[in-house]
This record gives sequence, structure tokens and C-alpha cells, in this order.
Amino acid sequence: MDLSPRHLQLREMLFRRWKTNGAKVGDKIESQNEIIKFCDFSLITVIKTLKDLEAEGVIRRQVGKGSFLVKTPWTEAHHRIGFFYNRDIVGGGIFNNEFYTKLVVTFEKRVVSDGHEFIMGSFTNETMPVEMWDRLDGVVLTGLTTDTRLDDLERTSSQIAVIDMTLKGLNYNTYRLDFAPAFAEMFDRFGNEPRRYLYLNSTIASSEQVARLEAFKAACAAAPVPQELKVISVNQETGAEDTRALHDAIEQFKPDFVCGYMHLSWHARIQQWSDKPVKVYPFGLDVDRAGFVVNSGDWMGEALTSLYAHLDDRQLPPQVYNFPATFRP
Repeated sequence: MDLSPRHLQLREMLFRRWKTNGAKVGDKIESQNEIIKFCDFSLITVIKTLKDLEAEGVIRRQVGKGSFLVKTPWTEAHHRIGFFYNRDIVGGGIFNNEFYTKLVVTFEKRVVSDGHEFIMGSFTNETMPVEMWDRLDGVVLTGLTTDTRLDDLERTSSQIAVIDMTLKGLNYNTYRLDFAPAFAEMFDRFGNEPRRYLYLNSTIASSEQVARLEAFKAACAAAPVPQELKVISVNQETGAEDTRALHDAIEQFKPDFVCGYMHLSWHARIQQWSDKPVKVYPFGLDVDRAGFVVNSGDWMGEALTSLYAHLDDRQLPPQVYNFPATFRP
């Protein structure tokens, strides 16, 4: 229950409404009577709130014409940018996860160097801290899956962006990784003779998990010489100790290549279980080892540039930004 004075409650509600609607300097705002229609505040409270905003220089009231925005406090040069991850899928916490650790550190450095404030937090598949997000200018979410409830996203006035999952039909920017070129490069290099590829597909379902598998299958099918592909499901996040399916596939399928989602501890085990040398190509962020690699600095640089643009103009249409991974043999 909000115990702050009624006129301050109305002030925050108006700011949230204008922020959500992408109001800009010079825009006409609602009249006293219009405000009363969409809220439960009294006329006295509405009048006091508008007078306070006029005294602060936020709005300008013109007799016979209405009231207009003079400045927009929620779009000042200093922004509060949040990075929130899904703790339901990050096994052992975010800083025990190589991918998320590198991603959040890179994101924080870029936000701070841009002169803004960085806030980190988490959510679950069932609940999201919408009230906290309302106090921020922009929020970047990572770790969304098909099990994540998205209802709360529509309740926040903060600018929402999503990393590594495409939310079709929703008004949020998406910053996804495109592995198709890296897969194609691998098969161009090694696809001149028949080989066996074991692809580790994540049990954590998302649009990106599906897209990566389809892109890998397409690249395999396009190889110069027919290749043999086997796909198994693994839980590289919270099921890193459950390696039975991986062990059995190595022994029975005898792959030449193991690619896809994998826990760091599996790399050595794969070599131990195989009776021949195996090339291991996992998804990686800022790594020197072989695999399908992404430079987080370049990726987050592109993401934040577009995020800032949408803070300035909230009426910009949502976009899907594809950042290409590279293949490191």
C-alpha cells in the first residue's frame, strides 16, 4: 500500500503514463477533467499536482489551449539501466555461469562508461519485479524460456529489451545471436568427407534453442558431402552432473565432432569417453578456445546503442537485431 501523499502518488502515475506513451517536450497533456476520468484522485488533488508540475517547470499551462510538456524528467541524459536474469535456469547463480558472468560484466562496463547507472537483479518464470522496473528507464532481460510468464512485461512503464530470445508479436526489442554463418563455415571447412556430428540440444526450451538447432541441421544438410548427424538433449545449466545421455552417445555414436550447448566440465569428459580424438565446438562468449564464439563487447555495444535510441523515442517500432557468431576451429 502506497502511504505517500496523494498528490505525489498522482505525480508518479502521470509520469508513468507519459513515459509509457512516449510523451515528448511540446506534447499536449490531459486536462484536469480527463485526468479525473482515468484515475481515482479528487479534483483538488489533480489541481495541486498540476500546479506543482507547472511550478517545477515540467509543464506549461496556456489559458484556452491546455497544458504542454516543457521537460520530461524520465528521459534525462542520465539513465538507470537494469540487467535482469532468470534465476530459475541459471544453475548455481549467475556468477557460477561463464556465459552470463561475461555478459553482465561487459554490459555493466558499457553502461557505466556511457555515464549511466547500472542495476542488476533477477526474476523467475513465475514472477517479475515490475515495481522495481518502473523506477528504471530501460531493462534488459535474459534467460526467458517458453516456461516464463510474460504477463508482467505489459505492466511496466520501463523500456523492455530481450537478449537471446525472440518474442514475436510483442513490443520489445530483441538482441539475438545468429549462429547460422558460423555453422555454415564449419561445414564448409570439414564437410568435404563424411563425418559424424553429435549436436547437444538444450532441454531449456526457447525460440533461440529451436532456431539454433534448425540452423545447424540446415548447415549440415548443405555440406558438400552427406554428413551423419545425431541430436541429443542435455541440461547444461542445472543438470551438469547428469551426463548419462552424453556418455552413451559418445560410446555408441562415436562422433568426430561434438557441438552445441555444453557445460565447461564436459569438455574433458568427452575426450575421456571417446576412443578417438574428438573436436569439441561449444557456444562461447569471449573465449580463446575452439567453438562458435561471440564478442560480448561488440554485441552489447550494438544492443545498448539501439536501447538508448528507443529511450529517446518510445514510438519507434520494435526490431530484432541479429549479431553474428564466428567459427573458431
